[in-house]
Amino acid sequence: MLAVRKVRRKLRMGSICSPNPSGTKTSSEVCNADWMASLPPHLYNVPLSHLAIPGSHDSFSYWVDEKSPVGPDQTPAIIRLARISLVKKLMKKWSVTQNLTFREQLEAGIRYFDLRVSSKPGDADQEIYFIHGLFGIKVWDGLMEIDTFLTQHPREIVFLDFNHFYAMDEAHHKHLVHRIQDAFGNKLCSACSVETLTLQILWEKKCQVLIFYHCPFYKQYPFLWPGKKIPAPWANTTSVRKLILFLETTLSERAPRGAFHVSQAILTPRAKTIARGLVGGLKNTLVHRNLPAILDWVKAQKPGATGVNIITSDFVDLVDFATTVIELNDLLQEDRAFAKC
Repeated sequence: MLAVRKVRRKLRMGSICSPNPSGTKTSSEVCNADWMASLPPHLYNVPLSHLAIPGSHDSFSYWVDEKSPVGPDQTPAIIRLARISLVKKLMKKWSVTQNLTFREQLEAGIRYFDLRVSSKPGDADQEIYFIHGLFGIKVWDGLMEIDTFLTQHPREIVFLDFNHFYAMDEAHHKHLVHRIQDAFGNKLCSACSVETLTLQILWEKKCQVLIFYHCPFYKQYPFLWPGKKIPAPWANTTSVRKLILFLETTLSERAPRGAFHVSQAILTPRAKTIARGLVGGLKNTLVHRNLPAILDWVKAQKPGATGVNIITSDFVDLVDFATTVIELNDLLQEDRAFAKC
């Protein structure tokens, strides 16, 4: 029975977002643009904290500007070295963690976005940019890209997790929050009890955007959720074995109520990793060869109150990451079938 449901689900979700001249599907071309709307009705009233939701790590880093100043998230030593143009070119290879734009990630099924932001030295205005070693696009441009998708797909919900802020004073925070308001308006969901938040509730309210703000500034606005409501433990390792052990441990410690949970299925390079693979970059040195093993771990998971919730990855298009996470929700369907027996 589960196999039949999966076939039906693939028929609903497995269309091509962008035609490929070769006639084949790549993982980034399988269209999961409406996967939340395509879930079976009995999952409409399951808390979002119990569903399996795919996310991306450093979601905005598909483009960084090697001509811009090095970001304030870097050490003084790196900032000094970056005066050499070649250093910035190498930094770019290690700063980029995604290939797909926001729109392409959304079409692939990504619904959680890991966002790090900063003001830019020398800017006369208070514009805020995405940042990961080097500056990315303006936050406003990214928000508008997301909003356009949401307007076209009114039953899809996104989590925007603003978890790192650099070189930002109160005026910068106010400017950013007003940008968020201007971009999403009535689509913003006010903070509430995590357990009461379901797809059905959000659809009825016509809310599509949850903003998590890891800064005390969240207290001033009802639509900013505190960062503690979405913990994202970080393994900080280059070892797949240690990563999987960490993911299992933190899942076993997950609180069954009161918060969402992010499993960061990512490997983090150390200085010696970068030195050994300096020219190859993050994707070729660390990610590409380890993603299959990480995906195997994902396939073995189960969502629910004490199971996986949000799972993030680097380079979400290199394997069939988003679809693999989404299909974990079929296990919740299986539970329901057993309950009826």
